[in-house]
Amino acid sequence: MIERPYIVVKLDNDQCMPKRAHATDAGADLVSQNSVAIYPGEKHLIDTGVAIKIPEGYVGLVYNRSSQGKIGIAIPHSVGVIDSDYRGNIKVLLVNNGQDPYHIEEYKTKIAQLVITPIELVEFKPWDPVEESWEDTQRGTGGFGSTDKGNT
Repeated sequence: MIERPYIVVKLDNDQCMPKRAHATDAGADLVSQNSVAIYPGEKHLIDTGVAIKIPEGYVGLVYNRSSQGKIGIAIPHSVGVIDSDYRGNIKVLLVNNGQDPYHIEEYKTKIAQLVITPIELVEFKPWDPVEESWEDTQRGTGGFGSTDKGNT
């Protein structure tokens, strides 16, 4: 059996423990510690009852579950970022873009998935044209949708 690193968690209730559906899943499911209904067009901030101690050099990323996307439930900002120095409970903002109320049962409804991944903590330095060149690329300054031009 592979020995895996671990993250220390502080739980408001044992039922809040993040869990993977399968041992090799990248994301661990997060549940709500409260029952709540989110009606069409509404947003609700949901407390998972989980605080985690992420080591420096890692980040926690909170993603939407694909099953929620099918019914219009989403994290409005696409992904939540948990920095290594944050020690509060993980809270997930969900919006109901669907047609029906979304009912969350405490400790039962999986509301998001948590991925822990290493990151490179780089420093930022202003460009000095005397010290280094700025090579152009094929993409150049093309932004949103620029790689899709001509590929319709």
